[in-house]
Amino acid sequence: MSTHELTSSSFDELVSSSSVVFGIETSCDETAAAVVMGGRDVLSSVVASQLEIHARFGGVVPEIASRAHLEALTAVIDQALQKSGIGFNRIDAVAATVGPGLVGALLVGVSAAKSLALVLDVPFVGVNHLEAHLYAAMLDDANVEFPLLVLLVSGGHTMFVEVREHGQYQIVGRTRDDAAGEAFDKVARFLGLGYPGGPAIDAQAHLGDAKAINFPRAMINDGLDVSFSGLKTAVINHVRKFPSVATADVAASFQSAVVDVLVAKTLRAAEHLGARTVALGGGVAANSLLRSEISTACARKDFRVVLPSLAMCTDNAAMIASAGWYRLRLSGPTSLDAGAYPNLGLTCAI
Repeated sequence: MSTHELTSSSFDELVSSSSVVFGIETSCDETAAAVVMGGRDVLSSVVASQLEIHARFGGVVPEIASRAHLEALTAVIDQALQKSGIGFNRIDAVAATVGPGLVGALLVGVSAAKSLALVLDVPFVGVNHLEAHLYAAMLDDANVEFPLLVLLVSGGHTMFVEVREHGQYQIVGRTRDDAAGEAFDKVARFLGLGYPGGPAIDAQAHLGDAKAINFPRAMINDGLDVSFSGLKTAVINHVRKFPSVATADVAASFQSAVVDVLVAKTLRAAEHLGARTVALGGGVAANSLLRSEISTACARKDFRVVLPSLAMCTDNAAMIASAGWYRLRLSGPTSLDAGAYPNLGLTCAI
């Protein structure tokens, strides 16, 4: 376990409830820009998806993603500013994702944000993409109380994060192999359901029987870490052994196994840490079964559950601007010498 704690209040004068942060997100295959006031009031949020571009390849192609960001970013920035109803002169800081992500894609957003900050003569704030996901639920629920346990679950990451206060968090459990979203993508590809795998599996699961196949729930009673590589292999082996099995039943049974583990570990972590609030973050937080099951389980245990809207689950710049507002208040502007950090961890300083 590692802890990242920032408690400095020396930059409080830089931010207030009326401070406006312009956010830019280009870590993977979504070109996004947003305007957020006071860390929570979303004035605009624009996302240009590259889904159709990458779907033919069955996954994100880094070089193509970087080029697409270059082509789309200027228009996305203009749209975000227009929809916000304010002018550039009202922006108090510019935030951008500096990692983790695809290095070429990150550099597009970081370069644009630095240029904008220089032109406007306002602070630049480098934002950790994972930290931003912790703030996604807070954008839709202003009454989030600490401490809380966040299940951050996406295509590249699956972790259980204890959040004691803004800037104070600790990873208490994580995947030992595949992230949940990665497992969804791999199983969907094997079943011929296309990319991205999460929505495809979710849609098929509604047509199938989740009890048709008893796939393994690895490590469900063992600690707070998770593992999905064996589950993926179990799906492949079952389909090869029973080639006539209904795809919908496989999808439903696989999804049920993933959700069972995530829900069980989330509640165990919350109980262990004494957190009374549970929140979701990341792309897999949009999964309909996960949202339903976590809500039901939290109600039984008397935990308050906070679910981000579907728009805030996937990569967006509103969460970047929000995290940027809090980061600016905690630790001040980021040096313009800062670069892009493709392997940046949640608890790593920028």
